[in-house]
Formats: sequence, structure tokens, C-alpha cells
Amino acid sequence: MRNTMGLSLTYSLVEQIGQAIVAGAYDNADFPTERELGVKHGAGRTATREAVKMLVAKGLLTGRPRQGTAIEPQAKWNVLDPDVLRWMLERKSTLRHLSQFTEMRLGIEPAAAALAASHANSAGQREIRAAMARLKAADAGFDDPLGAEIALHGAILIATRNPFYVGLQDLVSTALRISIRFASARQERAIALTRHEALVVAILGRQADEASLLMRAMIVDLLALIRCAAAEHHLSIGAPASRQRS
Repeated sequence: MRNTMGLSLTYSLVEQIGQAIVAGAYDNADFPTERELGVKHGAGRTATREAVKMLVAKGLLTGRPRQGTAIEPQAKWNVLDPDVLRWMLERKSTLRHLSQFTEMRLGIEPAAAALAASHANSAGQREIRAAMARLKAADAGFDDPLGAEIALHGAILIATRNPFYVGLQDLVSTALRISIRFASARQERAIALTRHEALVVAILGRQADEASLLMRAMIVDLLALIRCAAAEHHLSIGAPASRQRS
């Protein structure tokens, strides 16, 4: 029990300190010492030290001999770490990062949909059907729409039977939690449901090219929504993506 409580405290410290770093709380000040962090958060030396080590592993901090701990430039942050990605997407300037990550999804999920159509075994297809059933139940008010859509995208990655795509589940689901909330406020749920149904039909029907195109179209339209919102805030975040593959 004591070890579990210690881990919980460490993860809580990682969450609080990581969020503060990404939000720029220390941009105009020296980063606190481990002792100062412990006092501020009411944590012991061991938990604080472990939290700092975890943030170093995530690329946010670096420990320099005789110079103490310092914040790394953003270019050195491990942005593929689900925690770092979530902290970046949750901060106020989220539209730029959401756009950039959605652009990366264009290079991952259309290909994953095609692979799922080609490689899914009976178990993979069963998981996709189950996730689609959850999405329909959510549309009727009997399930969580966010969790259901994340489950479907995760099932598609698993159905590729490619360990590198499967390993992207946490990363993609982290960003989806932000992007789905964003899209839900600007897009009718019925339209999203219909498009996911068409995608699932293509995957289960072994129509790899069609599945890829449908997934790409959904992501491109999400990117357009993000860029429209950015324009409303006078942000420049890139050129429009094409629905067609080059």
C-alpha cells in the first residue's frame, strides 16, 4: 500500500510540474530545486526526485552537474510521449499543436485503415464491429461518445496486426480526446456516425483503398475545422490539406 501511495504521489507531481512547464510557468524564472519543489507540493525527497527523473526522461528537464535542473528547449521535448502531447494540447495555444498533430494523423491513420482492411483477422474485425456498436449506442445516448470513437480508432490500429501501428494507440487516443471534443462542438454527431459506418463497412469488406480515402477525408475535414477556428483567432497554422492522395 505504501509503495502504491508513493507512486501515486510521484505521478501527481509529474502531472502538476509537467503541466506547469508546458504552460510556461517557469519561462521567466529559474526552475526550482528538488527541495523547493518538495516544499511547494508537500512531497518528500524520494517522490520529488523520482518525478524529476520522469520529466527528464520525457525531455522536459535536464540535470547539469553543478548547475542543477533546467528546462529543456521545446525542440528537445518528447512530443510523442502521451503525457507531453496531452499537456501541449490542453494549454491555451492548443489550436496550433492540434493542427500539427492532425497533420501527422494524415500520415498514419489512412494507411492504418488500408492495412486493417487487408490484414484484419476475425478477432480484429470483431473488435471493430464492437467499437462501431458502441458508437451507435453512444449516438442513442447509451454510451460515452468520446470513449466509443477512441475505441474504434484503437481497434483499427490493432487490426493492422503491425506492432508499430499498434504501438501508436496511446499517442493517437491522447490526441483524439482533444480533437473529438473540438469537432463535436462544430460537427453534427449524425454526420460523424454515418462517416464512421462507411469506414467500417469498407474495412470489413476488405476495400483497402476505399477505407484509406474515407479515413483521410475525415481527418482532412477535421483539419479544415481547426484551421477555420484558427483563422477566427487570427492564427496562421498552415496550408489546407488535400482530400486526394498524391
